[in-house]
Amino acid sequence: MSMTIDRVGLLDPIQPGKKPSRTSQVSDSSKTDSISISSDAKAKAELFRVHELASASPDMRAERIAELKIKINDPSYINEKVINDTANRIIDALFG
Repeated sequence: MSMTIDRVGLLDPIQPGKKPSRTSQVSDSSKTDSISISSDAKAKAELFRVHELASASPDMRAERIAELKIKINDPSYINEKVINDTANRIIDALFG
């Protein structure tokens, strides 16, 4: 079974005729756009940048804590000199 379709009219996708009319004229090109960023937004951007840097850096404290745990558990590490040095550092930090 075959079907035949007859042309019903002119099927031109580009129809000649009216050109679209302009609704407004082009404005003066000497005007420029501008933006301004508040100091609060700049501060938040800087905090975000610092947070991203801190998040990306390796955690050095974990290594240091593991090292100190080994030293503290070693009976020969804790002696009079270490105790005096530690006490002096604490006094300097508090009253220094």
